Amino acid sequence: MTGSETAPLDTSRPHPARVYDWWLGGKDNYPVDEELARKILAADSTAVRGARANRRFMHRAVRTLAEAGIRQFLDIGTGIPTEPNLHQVAQAVAPDSRIVYADNDPIVLRHAEALLHGSAEGTTAYVDADVRDPDRILRLAGESLDFGRPVALSLVALTHYLDDAADGDDVYGLLKRYADVLAPGSFLVLTQVTPDLNPEAVGKAAELFARGGTPFHPRSLPDFARFFDGLELLGPGIIPVTGWRPEPEDVAAQTEGIVPVYAGVARKP
Repeated sequence: MTGSETAPLDTSRPHPARVYDWWLGGKDNYPVDEELARKILAADSTAVRGARANRRFMHRAVRTLAEAGIRQFLDIGTGIPTEPNLHQVAQAVAPDSRIVYADNDPIVLRHAEALLHGSAEGTTAYVDADVRDPDRILRLAGESLDFGRPVALSLVALTHYLDDAADGDDVYGLLKRYADVLAPGSFLVLTQVTPDLNPEAVGKAAELFARGGTPFHPRSLPDFARFFDGLELLGPGIIPVTGWRPEPEDVAAQTEGIVPVYAGVARKP
């Protein structure tokens, strides 16, 4: 499931998914992406650790929800597939899990058919769409998911690319449009870069992203918490990403220092 044709590949400017891929040690990026990734890493030495911490958090959150009985996942802004990806984590717990990825980068689309394999029992699908088009994403995701039953909606390392002022977007209203469709018992999984923990470095990173043509909006703890209004946060609540139900690898990573990323998982009552 891909919807209509994706936009042509533009390698003249960096793309967040490909910058993130470089930080993760991937090969699906271009010189323009590597250039920006290196500049940001020079300004913020936590960038690579933050990207890796985000991935580990996604693994832990998905495993937690799958073990709690969630069998449907909608991952928006999935990025370039890396292993283990969300569907592999969920289906390792419950092979009948149904997963829909949504992203609008042509490289992600190019890899989708090759890498996003569902199990014989479950399904894994891909929607070619922008997060700012919830009607399209929800309509196409509804071909695989039953929104009358609980769904885990994840936007990991995505909300800091969404503006709620300069370009007229209402990022809180946008996420509410998704949450309103979800059945009771569904979950929202988020991470967000914050200026609270390293304001100077995060400010430099935001400036570099903006120069590269990508809006970047770190948010404070109160602003991040607004995304969960009306929902019930799972313990330990909103916390720096490596501290959310850490496993041994995360505990070890904490010794390298904190990364300026908040994480949270909340249930729709």
